[in-house]
Amino acid sequence: MALLELKNVTKYYNQAIPALDNVSFSVDEGEFVSIIGPSGAGKSTLLRCINRMVEANSGEISVDGVISSSLTKKKLRTLRTKIGMIFQHYNLVDRLTVIENVLHGRLGYKSTLAGVLGRYSQEEKKQALRIIRILGLEEQVYKRCDQLSGGQKQRVGIARALIQNPKIILCDEPIASLDPNASKIIMDHLRDISTVMGITVIVNLHQVEIALKYSDRIIGVNKGKVVFDGSPCDLTAGQIQAIYGSESENLIFDLGQRHAG
Repeated sequence: MALLELKNVTKYYNQAIPALDNVSFSVDEGEFVSIIGPSGAGKSTLLRCINRMVEANSGEISVDGVISSSLTKKKLRTLRTKIGMIFQHYNLVDRLTVIENVLHGRLGYKSTLAGVLGRYSQEEKKQALRIIRILGLEEQVYKRCDQLSGGQKQRVGIARALIQNPKIILCDEPIASLDPNASKIIMDHLRDISTVMGITVIVNLHQVEIALKYSDRIIGVNKGKVVFDGSPCDLTAGQIQAIYGSESENLIFDLGQRHAG
């Protein structure tokens, strides 16, 4: 059984044009899937519908065999512990330290009072330190997050997602604000999370060449529709044209350069 399944998911922000139009696909455990497409294609809406940050108008989404659309708030909170989320702009609390931000990933397991009081077990603190070390942030453990670089902040975001012990990590343009070196570090970590830890990773990307390099599978979205779903080696210049339209010329050149190399 697929870990994630979408059936005919449609989302309107206004009644004229759908942000998502009858989207269907499934993702298996441990897959690394990149979702590509131009700005406004529906990529962010798609991820936010998966964890119900945004409510779909119709269709069905199931995570680990549970249909999310029918869940009460309490059961949705439990389901969300299985779904880590990484954001383009990090969504950290800047005045708090790295380890405090990472431990926020455990809030879904806490009562409201325990969360407010910051009551974490010794095991949770040890797990946070283990993950921080894996991500190369051991020297920043007690630094405030407003003292970190963008790449370091994004690694804190990854650590916060990992401490949930998720089955899926959703990444919304995680490298859009980063330089090439920081971007490579982030993508290498995400790839390791998929291959070494066996966690499903779904990444929204604008950069086709990065999707080609890291993904097991690429889903191309245009105007809310899935227009490509397949292996990176099956992505052709014609399919890039279908995904990106008028933006595709430079991307097709890059694809040609890559194949030539």
